[in-house]
Amino acid sequence: MQLTNRQEQIVEIVKNDGPITGKVIASRLDVTRSALRSDLTVLTMMGLLDARPKVGYYFVGNQGVNPVASEVKQYKVHDVMAQAVAVGPTTNLYDTIVTMFTEDVGTVLICEEGFLVGLVSRKDLLRAALGKNDPKSMPISMIMTPTSKIIGCSADDAVVEAAQHMVDYEVDCLPVLEEVLEGNRKRYKVLGRISKTTITKLLLEFAQE
Repeated sequence: MQLTNRQEQIVEIVKNDGPITGKVIASRLDVTRSALRSDLTVLTMMGLLDARPKVGYYFVGNQGVNPVASEVKQYKVHDVMAQAVAVGPTTNLYDTIVTMFTEDVGTVLICEEGFLVGLVSRKDLLRAALGKNDPKSMPISMIMTPTSKIIGCSADDAVVEAAQHMVDYEVDCLPVLEEVLEGNRKRYKVLGRISKTTITKLLLEFAQE
């Protein structure tokens, strides 16, 4: 898997100065610690880095992939994906906000007859709620990101690949989709979702084992 420029910088910093904490790495790159969290997770999953509590990250790439990374790489999206949280395109802004907080998710998919037509994030809903809109009359389709601009994944993709997509495109969640051809038209059936939280839970399971 090809690394991003920032991931290559992280590997170089850890290789030269490790063990080193995430806080120090973030200061070297002039970004926040939270901004690096996904990159560090991916690099650890790939077996290039490892970490020890109160010690920091250290480089293991030259020693081969560690057993945990090897196990994680075998997982496919369909092994860990969660049920999609979705509403219809005519659902109003207020009900969509209620759905997001009731289901405790950061992204709500907009679906019609099981096919993806868009999605909204917490930022989208907050921006719309702060505007001069009536949340109980405004359809969510007015503010959703359309399918043509959505990054998704398939159920057979590797979990590591899905994590890489989330890092590359700076999103918290990917819809899991199945492409369906209807004549010359492509539609995307929603099978589920995978998020940063899903991947974190997977790593936690390995850590506890």
